[in-house]
This record gives sequence, C-alpha cells and structure tokens, in this order.
Amino acid sequence: MSVYCFYGWQTALIQDKNGLTPRDYYDILSDIWCKETCAPRLREKWSSDNKTLGQCSVTAFLMQDIFGGVVYGILRPGGNYHCFNKIGDCVFDLTSEQFGDEVLDYSDCREQFREIHFAKEEKRQRYELLKSKMLKSQM
Repeated sequence: MSVYCFYGWQTALIQDKNGLTPRDYYDILSDIWCKETCAPRLREKWSSDNKTLGQCSVTAFLMQDIFGGVVYGILRPGGNYHCFNKIGDCVFDLTSEQFGDEVLDYSDCREQFREIHFAKEEKRQRYELLKSKMLKSQM
C-alpha cells in the first residue's frame, strides 16, 4: 500500500468514471511530473526528490477535467497562487509536498480560472504536455 503525504489524501476518495481516485492519479503523475512540466521560474530547483515543485496549476486543472469541481488558489508571497482542487466536500492538493513542512491555509481562497492561467502560452503548453503524458501512461 502506498503512503501519501499530499494535503487531503485521507479523504481523497472520490472516483472518476473508471473508478480512479486522486490517490491513483498521484501515483500516475509521480512518474510523469518532470522539469518540462514545472513552472519555468522554478525549473532550476526542480528534482526527482521534489517532483511536485512548480506543478500546481497544470495538475489542478487536469484534475478538474477528470473530477469536475473548482480550482482554488492560495496567495503566495510574490503574488502567485498555489492551486488545489475542491470537488463537493473533498479538498485535495496533489502538489502540496513541494512546500515541505510549511502548513498552507486552505480556507478563504480565491477561485482560479484556466482562461487566466492559460493566457500564459507556456503554462497551457505545460498542461497539454502533462495531459498527453498521462493519457499515454494509461494506454
């Protein structure tokens, strides 16, 4: 049995049409997240030891495609948002491990919109790459 450390792993039991849960997608994405899917400003710090670094928005919007729900963002120093998912009462953040021991506040967060995030062409391309790699891994 896998050990999970991402935020909300205990209650991330919702299922997609194939019976997969966010935990299952974490396992799949753990083999896919890479420097190319990481935010460019963080690529120098990305490593296989911190594979969720810089992957939040592309991952959260991909999970929204699969499970529906809303993507929310936690305002970070510097004005960027860290994205996570909320589907009904289920809140999970597949990329929370990038912050190590820092405790994030998942309350009172702003909804995030792909139209705004994907206005950055590089982010849309990273999302498409992550999605493509995930689909190939499931074949």
